[in-house]
Amino acid sequence: MPLTAFVVSGVQKLVLYETRARYFLVGSNNAQTKHRVLKIDRTEPRDLVVIDDKHVYSQQELRELLGRLDLGNRTKIGQKGSSGLSRAVSAFGIVGFVRFLEGYYIILITKRRKVADIGGHSIYKIEDTNMIYIPNDSVRVTHPDEARYLRMFQNVDLSSNFYFSYSYDLSHSLQYNLTLLRIPCEPAEVEGLHSSCSKQDSFDIFEDEGLPTQVGTGVMVHGLKNEPYAKYVWNSRLLERIKDTVHPDWLMYIIHGFCGQSKLLIYGRPVYVTLIARRSSRFAGTRFLKRGSNCEGDVANEVETEQIIHDASVMSFTAGSYSSYVQVRGSVPLYWSQDISTMMPKPPIRLDQADPYAHVAALHFDQMLQRFGSPIIILNLVKKREKRKHEKILSEELYRAIINLNQFLSPEHCIDYIAWDMARYTKSKLCNVLDRLGMIAENVVKRTGFYINRSDFHCHTLRPDERWGDLGGLVVAHGRLQTGVLRTNCVDCLDRTNTAQFMVGKCALAYQLYALGMIDKPKLQFDTDCVRLFEELYEDHGDTLSLQYGGSQLVHRVKTYRKIAPWTQHSKDIMQTLSRYYSNAFSDADRQDAINLFLQVYQPSESKPHLWELPTDFYLHQSNTMALPQERRSYTYWWSDGVLSYLPLPYDEVPCEKNKKKVLVKRVNRYEESTDMYTEFFKPYELTSFDDTFCIAMTNSAREFMPKSVGLDPSPFTVRKPEETGKSVLGNKSNKEEAVLQRKTAASAPPPPSEEQISSSSEDDSEEDREDDATASQRSTPIKIGESGDNVRTQEFCYQCIDAVVWRNPTYRHLDLLVA
Repeated sequence: MPLTAFVVSGVQKLVLYETRARYFLVGSNNAQTKHRVLKIDRTEPRDLVVIDDKHVYSQQELRELLGRLDLGNRTKIGQKGSSGLSRAVSAFGIVGFVRFLEGYYIILITKRRKVADIGGHSIYKIEDTNMIYIPNDSVRVTHPDEARYLRMFQNVDLSSNFYFSYSYDLSHSLQYNLTLLRIPCEPAEVEGLHSSCSKQDSFDIFEDEGLPTQVGTGVMVHGLKNEPYAKYVWNSRLLERIKDTVHPDWLMYIIHGFCGQSKLLIYGRPVYVTLIARRSSRFAGTRFLKRGSNCEGDVANEVETEQIIHDASVMSFTAGSYSSYVQVRGSVPLYWSQDISTMMPKPPIRLDQADPYAHVAALHFDQMLQRFGSPIIILNLVKKREKRKHEKILSEELYRAIINLNQFLSPEHCIDYIAWDMARYTKSKLCNVLDRLGMIAENVVKRTGFYINRSDFHCHTLRPDERWGDLGGLVVAHGRLQTGVLRTNCVDCLDRTNTAQFMVGKCALAYQLYALGMIDKPKLQFDTDCVRLFEELYEDHGDTLSLQYGGSQLVHRVKTYRKIAPWTQHSKDIMQTLSRYYSNAFSDADRQDAINLFLQVYQPSESKPHLWELPTDFYLHQSNTMALPQERRSYTYWWSDGVLSYLPLPYDEVPCEKNKKKVLVKRVNRYEESTDMYTEFFKPYELTSFDDTFCIAMTNSAREFMPKSVGLDPSPFTVRKPEETGKSVLGNKSNKEEAVLQRKTAASAPPPPSEEQISSSSEDDSEEDREDDATASQRSTPIKIGESGDNVRTQEFCYQCIDAVVWRNPTYRHLDLLVA
């Protein structure tokens, strides 16, 4: 059988019709050729009754059905003046069903916006929703607290950074999704893979009703759907009541976080750079109210960030070139918290519970081994030396937990722990923080590797690089796999963490572009169009996550750590700090209640206290504190069964029987609309204009970042002066000389001192600062010309496009940035 293809959901456009006793929800595919109908009862005041006949209607059948419903629901037989069936709202998907103290509501997506495209699979952002009360007014039983719960639920703004796709699974990484496409499926195995569903219930919409009875195997493919990863799905509880009663096409899962895509033009060749951040729905909340971990190993502010690079000139997953790299941020996996009742900007950190056997950390890293494989690398950026112990408490306890867990693992799969006091290095005026992060990033990417669905190109043999030979990960027949992941954290996992993740992502981006044959060396420099575009994506990514968790945008950015931020940035930082403090002190409690209600961690009932009456939500997020576990988890064998036997591969991506049960596979025609990406992406049955298409609206490196007078070097990998680019890294500064001076100062700063030299310094912060200012240049080694990202005087060209550059042009004789 040919390779499998992702199945596009058969319900993409919805129309809600209403009568006095029923709601009829009509779902259609994108071409409006196939339709499904849900019947929702409105006569039940508290129960949800949803009926799905699982039949696929044609346009003619649907028209006749709606006509009969209209005629049968008129008040008088034969009456023509009034309609018995009225159209209520049009929508693009169901978020879910929710009930407080009265009847059920249905939440529908009424407005969407395309924000990214991966292999022809569109990713949409929710722009607007509609919450409709289901029971009829004649049977409604009112409750005085219903309106308050409704307002609380609507405090979760669904139009703010919630994303979905009809065909691509956003809860999993690209590596996981494309690994599914390579699962060997024999015709005899196809029925077994979806045996959990009855034959008449599974994929009725994809039956080959209009095909000839004798169809050759050459036009048949495997249509594939898989279960989402529950941790990153935010509406799974809202769909629980209908999950087992309706067809899978009605179920649409949404993620929360960030999704951005930009186009990098390399001499006219389009390369899409996509950044997807998935926030965990477990132990989710706001900054000071959710710290550390719960008793199941789920940590606060856990975000999985994935950067996807693909050549946009070829759209197909099977024929195109795709690469991805995944990294994670999350709170320190311990039982710790901060008391905000004191109204202090930095409340004291306290350990709430003794955990001598690192039980909660074991649960957390067990989850990571299952999803990412080994090695798990921890980059801990919290402070190591303070006048009074504050952040250091977390570092010491986390280090003890890692030592305890590693003694039971084999050496090749041990958890790596890197502790680096990033805040202390930032105080020095001479230490280059990003250079040190760059060295850490190079080591991390070499160990974990990255994913690419293509084997090495011939250009890697023609232009070999020494860094490519010792790259980690796993080399397979069809490319490379990322094994293991970097887990970065500081105290809040916001400012320092985002800068560190940017530097690791920048290093991985260089390897990804080199693997795709776009550049000749796996190294990228600052002040190029490519890095500026990538930096803007990470700035938006960091701002979005910081607003969701901390209540304000980033305070310290990449420009701050490069020490090239304009003086106006300081006032902005002060405003962001005040905004974050105000949000944490006054509005976070309401936001936390709204999140608990949306995720159905708390479900209202007349037999228990109201949500606003609870003194704490601790027991809502700690599910097994009040129950004795049936089986006590081992302190020595702290990993799940089967995980170690497949390392360094992640257990979730191994084609074992347990994982195959999560996949639904069916034979479909190659030209069926559900698997035909050409029809889905280009929509030849719709009238569109270029102004409305996503590709024109997305950020473009040639339009937003390339200088207007670029001359003869339009390469996005050329180092530009700050005043040349369309979007200057220094902002709109009138004094160009000052901008150039700041850039040179940042570029020529020496690297930070070594860890051994730090350990010999004083414990007192004031003495540390004086020592940093006075003797950092004596302790540091000078930068070698040609190694620093900002100090390189030679230009690295894309040799694939060398014909586009006129090398012997006289203009080049006056430029010192090019090699003769």
